[in-house]
Amino acid sequence: MDAVGVSFQVAKDDLASAVAWVARNLSSKPTQPVLRAMLITADDEGLEFAGFDYEVSSKVRVPAEVKQPGRIAVAGKLIADITATLPNKPVDVFVEGSTVQLVCGTSRFELPSIPLDDYPPLPALPAVTGAINPALFQGAVTQVAAAAGKDDALPMLTGVFMEINGEEVTLTATDRFRLALRRFNWTPVTPDAQAKLLIPAKNLLENARTLETNSTEPVEIAVGTGESIGEEGLFGIHVDSRQTTTRMLDADFPNVNPLLPKQHKSMASVEISPLLDAIRRVSLVAERNAQIRMTFSRNELTLSAGGNDAGHAEESIPCAFTSDEPLLIAFNPAFLRDGLNVIRTDRVVFGFTEASRPAILIPEPEALPEADADGMFPTPETDFTYLLMPVRLPG
Repeated sequence: MDAVGVSFQVAKDDLASAVAWVARNLSSKPTQPVLRAMLITADDEGLEFAGFDYEVSSKVRVPAEVKQPGRIAVAGKLIADITATLPNKPVDVFVEGSTVQLVCGTSRFELPSIPLDDYPPLPALPAVTGAINPALFQGAVTQVAAAAGKDDALPMLTGVFMEINGEEVTLTATDRFRLALRRFNWTPVTPDAQAKLLIPAKNLLENARTLETNSTEPVEIAVGTGESIGEEGLFGIHVDSRQTTTRMLDADFPNVNPLLPKQHKSMASVEISPLLDAIRRVSLVAERNAQIRMTFSRNELTLSAGGNDAGHAEESIPCAFTSDEPLLIAFNPAFLRDGLNVIRTDRVVFGFTEASRPAILIPEPEALPEADADGMFPTPETDFTYLLMPVRLPG
């Protein structure tokens, strides 16, 4: 099919939703000019909108009245900007010479048609491996992606590591200064499905954020089945009429399990909302990326920062702490806020070994564990763990 004579009419909301969803993955600085294109295929089933940049592909179908089938391509981000501003009336699209005409009410746009000779073939969605509730998937990805690295010189740390073990899925990410781990159950196609995948965190988070979390339609994860899992190097997501594929990272994710402490010398429980407020206020006097100091005692947590030319700030909030000996520890305030913001309970539980060793932040369990004979507290059962490296204090 080519662009000659293509003509269709589509509802404005359907058009705007489809082009906005595809355009979000199109590069603003593509390696080839043709990759800025959005492909629009008109056929007997309606319209398919697609985009591809060799790393991420997106496809979505919408109903339409197709008068003349065919395929056209236009600048993706431009048509997304245009359709977002159109009145709520049917949109007519047709080809006239080398241009694509878009008419909505009294609005009329003339867009250059992009030749498709050099456009790469879009990858096919791999075989479906399992399904998951969209709200659960979005929440889990959001929690873990907060800890992923952004340094492209360390590609293995810019991804989310997904380990599939039958009905259990574990997501992990780390940038060396913090680590997030989330476990959840899903419905695999085969009960013994096994896979280890490293997916670019940025793309995974973008895709998760676009999911309709109130939808009853499950999200299908497509990475192949049996021996072919991950074989094509593609990670696919399919829900309703939308599908995406992402090329996985060709790197080895580090073994982080030894970093997670199994027991703690002390634990603390703090209400998250007042803690975030206190961090926001106290860190105003902290120099860029400087630490915020936290002193835990039996019934109180004192936060402090500054002390140089920028001034000094201090604030205390209630805290339940298991040790009679106060503990002073310091964290990067931005990393601390990131962890607190993705914990879904009203209170957070901190677990400490030493002030110079990583601490864990977890959602508050129904009850804190009792100390064993050696005075150590076992890590409570939890589906989410945020491990945070402390900042070394002078002396």
